Amino acid sequence: MPQTTTDPPMPQERAGRREWLGLFVLTLPTILLALDATVLNLAIPQISADLKPSSTQLLWSVDIYGFMIAGFLITMGTLGDRIGRRRLLMIGALGFGIASVIAATATSPEALIAGRALLGITGATLMPSTLALISNMFKDPRQRGVAISVWVTCFSVGIAVGPVLGGALLEWFWWGSVFLLAVPVMVLLLLVAPVLLPEYKDPDAGRIDLVSVALSLVTVLPVIYGIKSLAEHGPSAVAIGTLLAGLLLGVAFVHRQGRLADPLMDLRLFSNRAFGATLLVLMLGLGLMGGLYLFVSQYLQLVEGLSPMESGLWLLPAAAALIITSSLTPAIAQRMRPGYVVGSSLCVSVVGYALVSQVGSEGGLPLLVTGFVLIYIGISPLMVLGTDLVVGSAPPERAGSAASMSEAGMEFGMALGIAGLGSVVTAVYRDQIGGALSPDLPGTVADTARDTLAGADAVAGSLPGQIGAELLADARHAFTDGLNLASGIAGFIVAVLAVAAFVLLRHVPSVSDTPHGGHGESGEQPDAPGEAAGSAPANERATAGDSR
Repeated sequence: MPQTTTDPPMPQERAGRREWLGLFVLTLPTILLALDATVLNLAIPQISADLKPSSTQLLWSVDIYGFMIAGFLITMGTLGDRIGRRRLLMIGALGFGIASVIAATATSPEALIAGRALLGITGATLMPSTLALISNMFKDPRQRGVAISVWVTCFSVGIAVGPVLGGALLEWFWWGSVFLLAVPVMVLLLLVAPVLLPEYKDPDAGRIDLVSVALSLVTVLPVIYGIKSLAEHGPSAVAIGTLLAGLLLGVAFVHRQGRLADPLMDLRLFSNRAFGATLLVLMLGLGLMGGLYLFVSQYLQLVEGLSPMESGLWLLPAAAALIITSSLTPAIAQRMRPGYVVGSSLCVSVVGYALVSQVGSEGGLPLLVTGFVLIYIGISPLMVLGTDLVVGSAPPERAGSAASMSEAGMEFGMALGIAGLGSVVTAVYRDQIGGALSPDLPGTVADTARDTLAGADAVAGSLPGQIGAELLADARHAFTDGLNLASGIAGFIVAVLAVAAFVLLRHVPSVSDTPHGGHGESGEQPDAPGEAAGSAPANERATAGDSR
């Protein structure tokens, strides 16, 4: 008699002490990348005063990092399959440390942007390597869920520690010191990774298609540039042409992936509704939160007048809420379907965005902190369950591709959120401050004040008492109005995402309702017996076993 799918599956190999110690090593780059993303936001006022970037240069210095990560993640995931995921992790750690020194010693906005771009390229090697290694090391779905929860919690720790540690460094040292945080972390990773992490590589991995690599980059950057230009300067031939060119190149990229035997992006993964829906919600949800974070940090320092250290401390409640909720999410997911957990939590975020949209330019600190805590509480289950759903929804032979696409979606979403919401804030600020500026102000002073809030803060001190105070008050009011509008837009989009999670993920069962903890979907082909959704292919497991 042929075996049927009702036969009991083979037991999954469970992780031991070495794997759990290895998980500690994999959390190091996770904490670091969260640190690197958050500390720069606090350093923006000092960077503005020292390097004097334009508003466009300032935004590029922040979001070029995410753009490069998003553009290279899929490529680096494929490269890791070929040369070994541990080896790629170590190469990336070395490169990230060197790039951190380059960014820390930048003497111009262009040099800082170049350093951040290099950080993004090398950073793209870290996240897919860590998540793919977790998927390989923890083949049991329940253990994998716990490991991913730890991974996300450590990301939360990085978010929590980043503002405080970065604020302390900015109090005592120059802004470049925030980048040097990466150096000792990368040195530690290079020392312990060979001891605790096994090597995994797929001997049958396909070739890297350089044309697809190029197409992915020339799709991302023109689209983001076009969005920013339209929001900042209104419709223009350059902005519209650039945006359309990026979209057309994106169509060419997708078409090419469908024809390749070994694509950078496996489009077949999107045939699973849970995979595509989760990836979309994860990308937009994290992107909006990341975009708003940038301007909340500026509000604390430039509107409320707090020091970097004080700003970091006021951000701690939100980060603590993120850590606690990340830890509780796996237990909640045992009893509720993931779609209901994610949808309900996003509704909490909507309330938080609504509160931030009502913050004023004076006395708005309590409302801002409360709203940001609710935003973080709502986003945490999405980070934990979303990552596990994306990896777990893919068949075993495509788990590595799914991991890379998950990270690419999150990083691209954050970069897009910063660009999109940043453009909204900038557009509102320039419109309002332009009408409030006195015609008696010198041209250079007016141009600097009109460009950014940091610029207005810098020139206000050089003006006579009342004139400078009025300029600063008008600038703070204009910036706050931009923050309010951006938060309102973000809240509306997150409300739509909550409905999408309820509707599109309602058939995904809870972990306790699914045999062996996999993420199946009603009416869809279940995973093959003996293969959990996040486990490695047979030939990959054989390769891993030889190298351990």
